[in-house]
Amino acid sequence: MSNIQLRRATRADAADLIAANLANREYHWPWVTAFTDQAGFDGWFARGLTGSNVGLVARENVSNKVVGVINLNEIVAGAFQSAYLGYYGMSDFSRTGLMTEALRTTVMYAFAELGLHRLEANIQPANVASISLVRRVGFKQEGFSPSYLRIDGKWRDHERWALLADDDAPGAT
Repeated sequence: MSNIQLRRATRADAADLIAANLANREYHWPWVTAFTDQAGFDGWFARGLTGSNVGLVARENVSNKVVGVINLNEIVAGAFQSAYLGYYGMSDFSRTGLMTEALRTTVMYAFAELGLHRLEANIQPANVASISLVRRVGFKQEGFSPSYLRIDGKWRDHERWALLADDDAPGAT
């Protein structure tokens, strides 16, 4: 039985997500700068309406509290069948296994429901918790990208981790 609910974000998630992101601002820094107001939520939510991005919200079944946010970004069909994976969890659920469950469920959704072949996560090398998470789900390190993303005003190096639908992983076909 699942301990989480994972579903596409809706406008009704705004207040809970804003509050969770505000409460976790220090916990997320310097890895991610999540939205902390209605305008930020609206921008993030609107990206999910275009079809090339999917914003998912993971909630704990018992409390209905936000466990984390998972984004499937820049989904490309055709010969590529791939997406970039972004995610962040909330400190109240750190080391509970709920984000691992949420990521495994996302992988199953991406491969089985969306028909993707590849998910790629780019992670700053010092973000040990995030690297451990993708490793638990079966992602493999493929490379290193210097100055890959501009985060908090600075170009940051990233490790490139990927999972293929035909890898031996949850949701793989």
